[in-house]
Amino acid sequence: MTIHFIGAGPGAADLITLRGRDLIASCPVCLYAGSLVPEEMLRWCPPGAKVINTAPLDLDKIEAEFLDAHKKGLDVVRLHSGDLSIWSAIGEQIRRLKRLEIPYTVTPGVPSFSGAAAAIMQELTLPEVAQSVVLTRTSGRASAMPESESLSAFARTGATLAVHLSIHALDKVVDEVMPILGEDCPVAVVFRASWPDEKIIRATLSTIGNMVDHKEIERSALIIIGKVLDIENFRESALYNAEYHRRYRS
Repeated sequence: MTIHFIGAGPGAADLITLRGRDLIASCPVCLYAGSLVPEEMLRWCPPGAKVINTAPLDLDKIEAEFLDAHKKGLDVVRLHSGDLSIWSAIGEQIRRLKRLEIPYTVTPGVPSFSGAAAAIMQELTLPEVAQSVVLTRTSGRASAMPESESLSAFARTGATLAVHLSIHALDKVVDEVMPILGEDCPVAVVFRASWPDEKIIRATLSTIGNMVDHKEIERSALIIIGKVLDIENFRESALYNAEYHRRYRS
């Protein structure tokens, strides 16, 4: 018996990996994060599968479901949104599985920042503009940010910022980075990337606050900040330059 943690991707059902889809189809028990994972993915569950929405469950109740399946010898798929490497809460679940000596696997998913970048059809790293992407967030009820990880510190690097789980604190985000990046620094807010109700708002740090309706966009939105969002005059990559010699091109 094995618990299979799977990243379900940013929203659209067909953005899950083939491995993830096949594992869903093979497991008689499915625990899924119902608030963020589309129900369309559940159609891959085998007939008669036990399907549990974990949105209303606490960690103890989730562990109880793991234990029940373990006693019955039933494989479990644990379906989370996005990718499992950031803000997925699998760390605390894995810690309990280790203690219980229950085997598990981890299958990656398309992360939300990739889904958002695809929605705005944008490369987040451009030569001599930005070569790093900072995945970060603001402090929230579920988890506080370490003091050393401030938005202002990240802004000073000049990297593209992908600010997660913070649309409710948009004004705070703007206030912290605008003195460093400037009023005209471009911003994109991507709401529910790849979902049918996807919404994209492009603006600058000085205008974005007046363009986001928090009654419509209150969660599941990513804030992308950086010069790469609105620049045409950047150097082409040497990778495809005719004078750049590499082993794959004579």
